[in-house]
Order: sequence, then structure tokens, then C-alpha cells
Amino acid sequence: MVPIVAPYSPSAVLVTGGAGFIGSNYVRHLLKTANHLPLIVLDLLTYAGRRDNLQEAFNQPNFAFVEGDIRDQQLVLRLMQNVDTVVHFAAESHVDRSIANASEFISTNVLGTHILLQAARECQVKRFLNISTDEVYGSIGQGFADEAYPLNPSSPYSASKASQDMMAHAHLKTFNTPVITTRSSNNFGPYQYPEKLIPLFITNAIRGIPLPLYGDGLHVRDWLFVEDHCKAIDHVIKHGTVGEVYNIGGGNERTNLDLTSKILEKLSLPKTLIKPVPDRLGHDRRYALNCEKLHALGWRPKHTFEEAIASTIEWYQTHSVWWQG
Repeated sequence: MVPIVAPYSPSAVLVTGGAGFIGSNYVRHLLKTANHLPLIVLDLLTYAGRRDNLQEAFNQPNFAFVEGDIRDQQLVLRLMQNVDTVVHFAAESHVDRSIANASEFISTNVLGTHILLQAARECQVKRFLNISTDEVYGSIGQGFADEAYPLNPSSPYSASKASQDMMAHAHLKTFNTPVITTRSSNNFGPYQYPEKLIPLFITNAIRGIPLPLYGDGLHVRDWLFVEDHCKAIDHVIKHGTVGEVYNIGGGNERTNLDLTSKILEKLSLPKTLIKPVPDRLGHDRRYALNCEKLHALGWRPKHTFEEAIASTIEWYQTHSVWWQG
């Protein structure tokens, strides 16, 4: 008979990059589902991380915000002494920026993660959730990448994330740091900085500006609504096994052309706004995740793509002050 294992329950959480897109959505998720849990956010407030992403959190007695760098060893060590769980979102994440200048990606994503892991080991945290991406697997011609699929990154960004994953794995194997890694497909939803495809195309379309579509537009991505991702992370923290990797996908494969057409359709705008532009260097053709491992753990996305993209478009329509700023 298999013994029943009680789910892990954090007593205090440090969220790195918690003022960014996914991080701020996760903070709001925690404040709704565990509003008495002590919660510290550490964020450098670069261009994509903003205090107003966390506006409602500042009124909560269990919430603390620290503006700082994950590469600041003393600061990280001080903050981690007060928590037992770390959720590590902080990262440079935009592929185009990594092509223009990879140095900051290597410094933040690799060195920064190493410094966090060192502090986690010294402070004996019980869970360190390493947030990664499906891009570490590279382009998938056919089928789907499971968690044992070879890492084959194509861009400086994805190479830095693969290096981050390997650093986390090394700390797990060498020092028994309690790491769990998740790799998600492309996220979308509220508070995403308008440099990524969906918020850029929505905000351009609202203003009647052309939508710059790379190449032939037939690159395929699997789209995951950010609220479903946040629930998946919570599920992995509570029910996942230390040392494991879990893929998190939305099950919504779309070509970029189909996605662009859907956005214009929802806004009742013509496809003539689509402007083909030269393809990105090293542009992966298709990402695709096998998520059976996480499904077996009891998680599946709750939102359909249609309802999620509609609510995302509505959010950008009603929050023009946020994205115009």
C-alpha cells in the first residue's frame, strides 16, 4: 500500500522578479489563495518590472517589497533567512534583446541564479522553485518534448535559461539544495510588457499601428494563460517532488499568423494591419511540450484559449494608462 504524503505547505515565501509579468500575477494569486502567508518580493525594477504591477499588494500586512538585485549576495542572504520557500522568476527574458546584447542575460540568469542557490543552501530553505521555459528544448519538428528531452537552445536567451537549469541541477546534485524546475510554454495575460507578441500586437492594433510579423508567420507556439501557469506553480510547490522537472503547457498550439489574425478578428480590424518583417536570427520554428507528468500530478489548465485571449484583449483595452506609460 502506497503511503499518503501530505502536500508541502510553505510558511513564508520569497518571490524573485515579483514585479514582472508572471511574477506579479503569481503574487496576486498568492494573496487571493493564501492571504496570511508572509510574502517577500525582490525585484530590481528594470523596464519590465513595475511597482504599480503590485499596487493592491502594498496594502496587505503580510506583504513586503524590496527593490534590489538577485546578484547582491548580502541582500539575498538576508532576505532568505526569513523564508522557507523561494519562487525564482527573476530573469532577462526577451529573445530580441538577448540577440542585441547577451551579457546581461548571462549575468542575471546564470550568475544571479547561482547566488540565489548558494543562499538557499546556506539558509536551508525547503523548496526552491526554478522557473524556466520550453525554449531550452529548442525547435521541435514533430512530436513533443518531455522533461527528459535534450536541451538544445537556439538563442542567447534560451542558452542562458538552459545554463540556469543546469546550475540548479548541479546545486541539487552536489549540495542537496531542494530544487524543483518548471518549464512553461509561452505565457500571455494582463501586465505583460508590450514587447512580447500578444501585448505588442494588441496595443498596436488598438492604436491602428501595423503588426510586425516575423517571416512567413508560420512559427508555432503553445500558449498558456498566465493565471493557469500561476496555479500550476502553486500545485508543483505543494505536490511536486524535489529534484524533478515539470513541463507546463496550455495545449493551445497556434501559428503566429493564426494568432495575429485572431487578435485582429476580436478587435474587428482588417488583416491589412499585418506587416511582414524579416525573420529573427535563429528563430525556432516550433515549441511543443509533453505535460503528462504534471497532468498525472493533478493539474490541467482551466481556461480555454478563446476566453483567455478575449479577456486579455479586454484588459489592454481598459488599461491603456498602464501600457501607454
